[in-house]
Amino acid sequence: MNSKQQIEFDPDWQQRYSAMIESIEGAVSHIGPGQRIFIGTGCAEPEALVQALTRRADDLIDLEIIHWLTKGSAAYAAPELADCFRVNSFFIGHNVRGQIQRGLGDYTPVMLSELPGLFKSGQLPIDTALIQVTPPDIHGRVSMGISVDIVKSAAENASLVIAMVNERMPYTLGDTLLDVNDLDILVPVDTPLLERASQAVHVATETIARHIAALIEDGSTIQFGMGRIPGVGRIPPAVMNFLKDKRDLGIHTEMLTDSIIDLVKSGAVSGRRKTIDRGRIVASFCMGTRRLYDLVDANPLFSFRPSDYVNDPYVISRNEKMVSINSGMEVDLSGQVCTDSSGGKFYSGIGGQVDFNRGAARSKGGKPIIVIPALDEKGESRIVCRLSPGAGVGITRGDVHYVVTEYGVAYLHGKTVQDRVMALISIAHPDFRERLFKEAIAANLIRREHADVEGGFVITPTRKQKVICLDDGVQITLRPIRPTDEQGIKNLVYALSQETLYYRYMTANKQFGTRQILDFVYVDHRKNVTLVATTPEAHGEDIIGVGRYFLDESSNRAEVAFVVRDDWQGRGIGLMLFRRLVVIARQSGIAGFTAEVLRDNRKMQSIFNKSGFKVTQHLEDDIYCFRMDFS
Repeated sequence: MNSKQQIEFDPDWQQRYSAMIESIEGAVSHIGPGQRIFIGTGCAEPEALVQALTRRADDLIDLEIIHWLTKGSAAYAAPELADCFRVNSFFIGHNVRGQIQRGLGDYTPVMLSELPGLFKSGQLPIDTALIQVTPPDIHGRVSMGISVDIVKSAAENASLVIAMVNERMPYTLGDTLLDVNDLDILVPVDTPLLERASQAVHVATETIARHIAALIEDGSTIQFGMGRIPGVGRIPPAVMNFLKDKRDLGIHTEMLTDSIIDLVKSGAVSGRRKTIDRGRIVASFCMGTRRLYDLVDANPLFSFRPSDYVNDPYVISRNEKMVSINSGMEVDLSGQVCTDSSGGKFYSGIGGQVDFNRGAARSKGGKPIIVIPALDEKGESRIVCRLSPGAGVGITRGDVHYVVTEYGVAYLHGKTVQDRVMALISIAHPDFRERLFKEAIAANLIRREHADVEGGFVITPTRKQKVICLDDGVQITLRPIRPTDEQGIKNLVYALSQETLYYRYMTANKQFGTRQILDFVYVDHRKNVTLVATTPEAHGEDIIGVGRYFLDESSNRAEVAFVVRDDWQGRGIGLMLFRRLVVIARQSGIAGFTAEVLRDNRKMQSIFNKSGFKVTQHLEDDIYCFRMDFS
C-alpha cells in the first residue's frame, strides 16, 4: 500500500474563520419552512445537524429532505412528522424505506451519473446543504472525506452550505476539495463517524461469488455494486474474498467497503493495467469501519471523485476489461432484470447500476454481470416467466449480458429469446426448472416440440464435469450435455466431414431435424448418458465432440458411440470421452458396453481393442459388433 501523503492542517482555523462558526443549534436555526434540504451521503452524513433539524420539527412545515443514501437514524422519516418533513430519496435505504412504501415519502429514480447535473442545471435547486468535511488545511481547503459522490455538486450549488467540521474525517485525495470560503456556516465537532460493519456472507452469496470470480481475468478493472437483496444481503462486495489470487486488478466503483482492505493487502490490486487513472483505486464514497477510514486517509492509492465522473458510462468504458457486478431482484426468461422494487413496492433505487452496466458493455473485453440468488426470502424463484406486477425494469433485455445465480452463469447478450430461456432455466433453482420449462412452452417462448421430448429439463451438477489439459496446454472440459446445448450440437453436426458423419451415423446425410437434435440434448442421464467435449471461447464454449451410451436394461449393457470434430481428431479426445463414459457406467453398475463400428473405421476399433477390458467382436455385413466386459 502507498505511503500516506503529509497534510498540513491550519492549527488556527477556528480563529481565522471565527465569523463563520456557529453551534449546531444555531446553524440549523437558519433553515425555514418550505425549503429543500440536502443531507450528505452514507457514513459522512452530518448526523448531529440532522438530529438538531429534526428537533425543530414544531417550528417547521413542508420541508423537503433530499438525499441519495443516508446511514443515520433518519428520525425525520417518522410517520408523525410527515407534515413537517417530506423525504425525497434518490436511493431507498432501510431507514426511509417504510415511509416511502407507505406513501409518506417519495423516490426520484435517476441514474447516479446524472444527479450532479440536476443540481448544476437548477432543475433541482437546493436551499440548504448539510455536509461534513475535514478541518481546513494551510491553503484554506477542506476535504469532503469519505463522501464526494453527489455531495460536492450539492455543496457547490446550494444557496446555504452548513458544514460540520470533524477532526475525525479522513482527508481523502482526488477531486475532494472545497475552499472553506465557499462554505457558509462551520460547526466544529470531534465525534466518531458513522460506521457500517460487514455482514457474514450468506451461503448462496459465497457460491455466487465463486462463479463471478471465475469470470474475472487478471488485469480487469472492477466495479462492486451496492444493491442489497432481501434475505441475502450485498453480494458484489463478497466477491472480493475470492479475488486474492488474481493479479493487477484495478478498481473503479462507487462505494468502498471494508472488504477492500484485505484485497488490497493481498497484492491483487495494483491498477497497473488500468487504461485510465492508472495505479489508483477510484471511488466516490465509502461506508465501513474506522479501519477503512484510516486506510483511505491521505492515501494516494485512493482517488475519490464525484459521481458525474465515476459513474459516467463513457469514462467507465475507457477502462479495458471493465467488469461491473450488480444485483437484481428478479429476472424474466427474456432477460429483463428488475432492480429497484420488490412485490410491487420500491425497495432500493437505480443508483449506478445502469451506468456501470452500459459502461462495461462498451469496454474492450468488458463484462457486465447481474447477480441474482435463485430463490427469494419466501422460497420462490427469482427467475420467472413473467415479471411480477409492478416490477421495475432496471436492466433491459437489450442491455443484459451475464446473469449469475448459485447454480451457474447464463450469457444472454446477442442470444435469441429461446436461447435465453434455456440458459436462464439452467441456472434456476432445480425445484423450479420443470415448471419454468412448461410455462415457457405455454407462453410460446420456446418451440412446442420441446414439450414432447423424453427426460425433461435436467441439469447435472457441475461436480460431474472434468477439465483436462492437452499436451499443448489447450483446456478441454468433459461434461454432461444440457438442454442449452441445442445450438452447439447443431454447429458440431454440420461441421463434420462426410467421412466422419458416415463413420458415426452410417449416413452421409447432413439433414438433422429439430426432433433429432432435441433427442440429443434432452436425456435422463442414467439410461441415456451423453457427454460433450468443449473448449472455452469468448461467447462461452464450443462443442468439439460428443460421446454417449444408451442402456439396454434387459442385458444391463449400454451401446456406446462418440464423434469428434474433424479439426480436433487425432488429439486423444475420443479416448477421453470413452474413458469418462466408462467411469460413469461402472458407477451406475452397468456390466459393459456394446458398439457397432464400420469395417473401415479403424480409429474407433483401436480405442475399443486397447481399452483394457475383455473384448469380443464379430463381423456382420461390413460392421464390427463389439462387446466389452467391465469385470
